Amino acid sequence: MTRYRLHYFPESGNSYKLALMLTLCGQSFEPVWTDFAGGVTRTPEWRAAVNPMGEIPVLEEDGERLTQTAPILLSLAERHGRFGGADERERFEVLRWLFWDNHKLSGYMATYRYRRAFTPDPDPAVLAFLRARVDDFLGILAGEVASRPFIAGDRPTVADISMSGYLVFPPEESGYDLATTHPAVHAWLGRIAALPGWRAPYDLLPGQRMRRYA
Repeated sequence: MTRYRLHYFPESGNSYKLALMLTLCGQSFEPVWTDFAGGVTRTPEWRAAVNPMGEIPVLEEDGERLTQTAPILLSLAERHGRFGGADERERFEVLRWLFWDNHKLSGYMATYRYRRAFTPDPDPAVLAFLRARVDDFLGILAGEVASRPFIAGDRPTVADISMSGYLVFPPEESGYDLATTHPAVHAWLGRIAALPGWRAPYDLLPGQRMRRYA
């Protein structure tokens, strides 16, 4: 049986994506809390020992360190036979939405949430720019999941796990009450949360929390 160790910090939506994927696949992992707020990932020592990219999360599989969330999700789907595409069309859709999520939805939501909730004096103009982008991406997502249960079709895939990762943190952090602003997205998140074994981010990722300003 593969031994997993997950280097993470609790506020990281990308860390949550991997923790949730492992949990939904019935896999346990050793949590390795990382002092992201303290700047440890920017130190040469940490980068040499853990991840030269200077990023969290890092998943160790039997001692081999893997980085970048999307390819790790795809690798786990293949290994454990869950949440991958069932056929060529679905596999294409999974890749399409994973790339979109990394570049658009998660990329902007992660930045907006971090600036809004975890920095002491965020620039209002920067927040307004980021929120406008997030609004656009949430509108795109809402239009898709209003017409089908999950993003690639009738079954959940790693694309759903990835896109939901930054949307299930508390609204006081994200600034979004999705039940009100984007009910189709809220309903889609509810379908994901109904999967056997699903757990919320701070239930899966223990450890010291960053100071929250918003």
